[in-house]
This record gives sequence, C-alpha cells and structure tokens, in this order.
Amino acid sequence: MNHLALLSNFGGPDLIIILLIVLVLFGAKKLPELAKGMGQAVKEFQKAKDDFSDELHNAGKTDAKPDVRQAEATVPRIEGAPIAREVPPQPEQPQTSAAPPREV
Repeated sequence: MNHLALLSNFGGPDLIIILLIVLVLFGAKKLPELAKGMGQAVKEFQKAKDDFSDELHNAGKTDAKPDVRQAEATVPRIEGAPIAREVPPQPEQPQTSAAPPREV
C-alpha cells in the first residue's frame, strides 16, 4: 500500500528524471509523435465522455412517445364475424328449476 502512496507524490525533480528516462528510451525524434498521440487520445476520451454525459442528461427529456402497437391475435379470426364490442349483451332470463314443485 505504501508503494501506491509513493507514486502519487511526484514533484518537479521526479518528473524531470522520468522525462529524461523517456527521452533516452524513445529518442528525440519519437517524442513529438508520442506527445501528438497522447494529445489525440486525451481529446478522443474527452469527446466520448462529453457525449456519454449528454446522453445521460437527455435520456429523461425526450417527449417522443414510444411506438405502441396492438398485439397480433394468436387465434385466427373468422371473416365477417362480429367482434366482442359489436355483440349486444343478452338479457338475463329468470332461472327455472327443472323439477316441478311437490304437493304435500
């Protein structure tokens, strides 16, 4: 854990030593190309971050209603048959018992 704490405390002299090591490893001709590549990478990252942030903020603000369609029937329809809304309700008839009343 102490090693991570040491990496976050870079000062001026530490950064100069690291830059000199990078200069020795890559050479003076490659440094501008490396810096340009790093700049483009940071620019692309910022652009992606901003686009993602805009998407999150605009996600709840859309006024467009979703395209809702009626589900297709799984039972085939009979051509010309009335649908449930067109059939009038049947009047209720009083129920009669099947057995005649007994005489005592």
